[in-house]
Amino acid sequence: MQIPAPPVTAGATTPPPSIPQTSPSPLASTRATRRQLLASGLLLAAGSSISTAAGARAAAGGGGGLVGYDGPVVTEADRAASAAVSRRVGEAVELLELGRELQARGEFPEALASFTRVVAEYADLALSEYARVGRALVLYEIGDRDQSIAEMEDVSIALKGYPEIHAALAAALYADKHAALLAENQFAIATLLDPHYTDLAYVRDTKHWPPSLVDSLHDFITLS
Repeated sequence: MQIPAPPVTAGATTPPPSIPQTSPSPLASTRATRRQLLASGLLLAAGSSISTAAGARAAAGGGGGLVGYDGPVVTEADRAASAAVSRRVGEAVELLELGRELQARGEFPEALASFTRVVAEYADLALSEYARVGRALVLYEIGDRDQSIAEMEDVSIALKGYPEIHAALAAALYADKHAALLAENQFAIATLLDPHYTDLAYVRDTKHWPPSLVDSLHDFITLS
């Protein structure tokens, strides 16, 4: 049984018939997919071309440098300068170690000569300050105590916090300058950083202090 259509009111217009929605045809979907693949391929090709061009520029300008890196390149002159510095450091270390060996053997004039070479020829290197420590200790032994103490005071400022120079200066100030308070201040710094300096055997057998400086430290510790 059919249901009759509702009557049309006079003056009203009949709505147009609805158009059924249809899904896109397989052919249209295929074309869209091909367009997307083609666009992706073009983007990848463009990116590859840019990377290749950047790599070529880097290779032409820097010889294997990083892509996009425009920083300084190490030249032969830079390498030569670095090698020269390394060679000078090695020479200074050898002289410093030789001075310490000579000091340990009691060959004080020879040790002084070795330490003095480091101070004179390698003053631009930081390790020359440690050669000044050895020089000051040896000067104390061979009799130039005023010069020794002056150098100890200077080095104690340059190497503030280096316990050996503070302990040596304390011994010298007490024994030769009779400056007990200054000596106490220097020794307090030394032993706070390294308590070994209260042990005479340590400074004699391990640090290889000259005998006269060991005696001065003994006098200071015993207040004699």
